[in-house]
Amino acid sequence: MIKPESLPYLSRTDLESMSISTDEVISTIEHLIQGLVESRTWNAPKAVITPPDGRYMMATLSASDDPPYLAVKSLVLNPKNKDKGLSDINSLVTLLDSETGVPLAVIDGNWITAIRTAGLSAVAAKRLARDDSSVIAFIGCGVQAHSHLQAFSDLFPLTELRAFNRGRENRDILCRTAESKGLVAIACDSAEEAVSGADLIISSITLSHTVTPFIDAAWLKPGAFASLVDLGIPWFDDSMVAFDRIIIDDLEQESKMDKPLVALSLVTGDLTGLVTSAADGRLAPAEKTAFVFRGFALGDLALAALAFQNYSQQPEA
Repeated sequence: MIKPESLPYLSRTDLESMSISTDEVISTIEHLIQGLVESRTWNAPKAVITPPDGRYMMATLSASDDPPYLAVKSLVLNPKNKDKGLSDINSLVTLLDSETGVPLAVIDGNWITAIRTAGLSAVAAKRLARDDSSVIAFIGCGVQAHSHLQAFSDLFPLTELRAFNRGRENRDILCRTAESKGLVAIACDSAEEAVSGADLIISSITLSHTVTPFIDAAWLKPGAFASLVDLGIPWFDDSMVAFDRIIIDDLEQESKMDKPLVALSLVTGDLTGLVTSAADGRLAPAEKTAFVFRGFALGDLALAALAFQNYSQQPEA
């Protein structure tokens, strides 16, 4: 048994060395979602603090009896971190035994956030995107773009990537990564150029409520799927009616938020409903579909559990 005085810290290097697959991430998230409806998994709405200086502080809590873990993630987003040579977002996950409360591990939260977010998008995309989707567009080319590129490359027969970003450096790095995977990569000069004609659209700009919207859902072609990782901030609110089907991550969490992600009259269900078939996925090839989400604590639990199980199975030195 791990004792609190010898609590392991799983760093980003440790986590990347585990080579956890997209299939494992999706399967674990789906398993925990099924646990929600069977009362063996529990998920609390995220708690958020937004000081007036632009920081975004957030905590998530989720627990399960199968696997028997409780995960708490603490996160701070501060755009001023760049001036200090730091990532915009820094976070940490603590993992406890869900029966006894015994601490099990402390885990790098930035890796957890990147991989679980792409995993949640992938769970939705399995049910909302066309299986033959081959052109993917990114609005925002940071950490989330890279994790989504990996996950969606595993799910879909991608041949082309389009990228739009405020700065060229991140855009060009993402394009080179895509080319290394054998994709044609196109650096775009506008959001419209990137999303028009794309099968899959991922928007993941840095979270800031001062951003003026610049993406119109009407630009999307019939049959397109969009994952709005950034709370939908860069999308025009009045253009969301262009989607035939919009799924959010958690209806219960959304009911407790001051400002809805999207007009609730346009929402057809949440991720739990989608996975359990209580909410419809794509019903016709030409439907425009979207997944809009704040972040689902259950995803943090899924990745923390996978990481700790992998760590526990390693032979002792």
